[in-house]
Amino acid sequence: MPLLRASQRCAMGNDNTGSDAREDRPVDPGGGPTLVFMSRDRVTPAIEICVNFGIFAGRTVTSAEIDRLARWLLDEVEAVTVISEQRHEIGKSAEASTHQVRIEIGGAGVATARAGSRETLEKRLLERVDYWARTCIAERHAEI
Repeated sequence: MPLLRASQRCAMGNDNTGSDAREDRPVDPGGGPTLVFMSRDRVTPAIEICVNFGIFAGRTVTSAEIDRLARWLLDEVEAVTVISEQRHEIGKSAEASTHQVRIEIGGAGVATARAGSRETLEKRLLERVDYWARTCIAERHAEI
């Protein structure tokens, strides 16, 4: 199958710049998302919060729980990315697997935040995420 080239994000099938033409990633000629490609233009989030959800909950997070978290965080910032991932770290002599939730807030979200200072924003976000995680675990916990 011949490959066309265009910019796209892993999960969404496009980027947020409005650009459709780049020469570094293959795209399905039918216009659909690509199965595998290099993500070269990953922007590091201004704030990233990690939750070891699986270790404490004994399960993966649900879509409804992610939606609730996003709603709670949007009281503080304009936009948020929530990633639910099964993380595997594998070496030659050891390996580990856990379910994590990552929250990413871009630079624009930090700049337009209602909290005032970055330090205050980070504290408020950590408090909300911690409360969210503890609520999820209390509502539905699987013994491991």
